[in-house]
Amino acid sequence: MNPILTAWNTGSPDAASATLLHCCAATRWANALASQRPFANEDALFKAADLVWATMQEQDWLQAFQAHPRIGERKADTATTQSKQWSSQEQSSVGHAQAELLAELSTGNRLYEELFGFTYIVCATGKSAEEMLQILRRRLNSDRETELLEAAEQQRQITQIRLRKWLQP
Repeated sequence: MNPILTAWNTGSPDAASATLLHCCAATRWANALASQRPFANEDALFKAADLVWATMQEQDWLQAFQAHPRIGERKADTATTQSKQWSSQEQSSVGHAQAELLAELSTGNRLYEELFGFTYIVCATGKSAEEMLQILRRRLNSDRETELLEAAEQQRQITQIRLRKWLQP
């Protein structure tokens, strides 16, 4: 078994929840998942993470979204240090983008927040800045309910990636 998972399985409930907040900043999600310990293996944890996420509601999703910096920026309202590091890695392609593209992302981020009331969330891993801008433009045409569900799905994908990063020995 993964030694990180083994140690986490036996830690205190508060410490277990706090660790999960690096992967997803929704407190209710972290507490609910930590309360299901111990997990027999990584796959059981990954499946449970998705099942618990599926029970979350808008306020939980919005809490998770607040821990993400805007695409092309480096700060977030409530991110942990580990979460900030992972966001930086996930958005690394933006660091190579031209000034014009960064300006378009910045404008799109602000418009998105005005339309929907939360930060544009996209699973940035493996995507270029251009791809993220194209996705942003497409999603600006959504209604709020559709977009909230899309953002929640993107958060689920990000969480799965971060759970895997966390469990790397």
